[in-house]
Amino acid sequence: MDVECGDVNIVHETVRSLLDCVGEKQNVTNTFSPSIYMAPSTLRNLSPNSFMPRVVSIGPLHRKDENLQRFEGRKAAFVHDLMSRSDSSSTQMLTTCAERVASVIEKIRGCYAADVKSYDDIELAKMMVMDACFILEFIHKISVGSNLRLQDQYIPYDLVLLENQIPFFVLEDIYECVIYNFEERLSLTAFIHPLLKYTNLFQGRIKVGFPSSTIHSAVELDRAGVNFMPNQDAKWPMAMEVQMYRSTIFWFLFKPTLTMPTLRIDDFTELILRNLIAYEQSYVVNPYITSYARAMDMLIDTHEDIAMLVTSKVIVNHKGSNEEAANMINRICKEVFPEHFFYTEQWEQLDIHFNSYWPRKIVKLKRTYFSSPWSIIALFAGIILFVLTVVQTIFTIMSV
Repeated sequence: MDVECGDVNIVHETVRSLLDCVGEKQNVTNTFSPSIYMAPSTLRNLSPNSFMPRVVSIGPLHRKDENLQRFEGRKAAFVHDLMSRSDSSSTQMLTTCAERVASVIEKIRGCYAADVKSYDDIELAKMMVMDACFILEFIHKISVGSNLRLQDQYIPYDLVLLENQIPFFVLEDIYECVIYNFEERLSLTAFIHPLLKYTNLFQGRIKVGFPSSTIHSAVELDRAGVNFMPNQDAKWPMAMEVQMYRSTIFWFLFKPTLTMPTLRIDDFTELILRNLIAYEQSYVVNPYITSYARAMDMLIDTHEDIAMLVTSKVIVNHKGSNEEAANMINRICKEVFPEHFFYTEQWEQLDIHFNSYWPRKIVKLKRTYFSSPWSIIALFAGIILFVLTVVQTIFTIMSV
């Protein structure tokens, strides 16, 4: 193939530029692996507010949001309260924190999948120290039961947002510099435990795959004789198990019970689930939350399913409207394609029971004669009419 001189220069320059780009990317990838991502647009477009902080900005990704700037003054007050509880001077303690952060500043930059070049090293280091100190002092205040302002009730939910984060190792470093100086030596994970009571949606090695069976809603399963109960002593907080019990009336029938975690549905449930799902979709972790959300989406089609699960005490609905809760669950897994489903075995057990002879007959009977109050009235009216007709016939024969 003939290549002119000018084309040769273009090819050489292009190849060199590509090699530089690939080499630079390889160096970055080998050195630092991002752990803080922007939410995928497919998920963000479904519910933008689920990924936007309401009160406080943590880290660089939402730092320039004007609606969050007003809280920066209060954030400094939290940091002041933290420093005032220490025996060391504020200058000494902040110097120690700044030195820790400065030593890993490039690692911090590498943790963000989005570009944070608009902040120089000094700005980024200050941001990390301030935000880490704020988080620690906020957790301290809620752990000791301090009275917080009304808007502060939103802060726990801001702290779980996918994009509103600082690297965990930064929080660990600041925790060691500050908290270890004047409080009992708890691990950081134990220290942050009081925060989890706000964001824990669940009260109270698994076969992986996807169910090949037909998906049945909670109401359909209930018609087939399936009971729902909260799991009490599950080793895994999100465990769902199918337990088989023989019917006390009809010995040849088995009544399965699906035990599952009790889910609290309130105004922040969607926010927490969406950010956890987005994290699982963005990072190489097991999609436990995504699997749970998918399972609930399978069980819940309408407000009747919510009402039934509320009665069974596996859902606590604080939203008021069962229809609104059902719509939230049905939206949560749109545009989400998990590679694994952790409840395959349980779903196949339920499908086998649903499709066995007697449960199918019971479901058909309930759908035909017990689907609404009017059908029940019509059934009893028909039975009464039949009985009266039989009685009338008997008396007519006896009178002849």
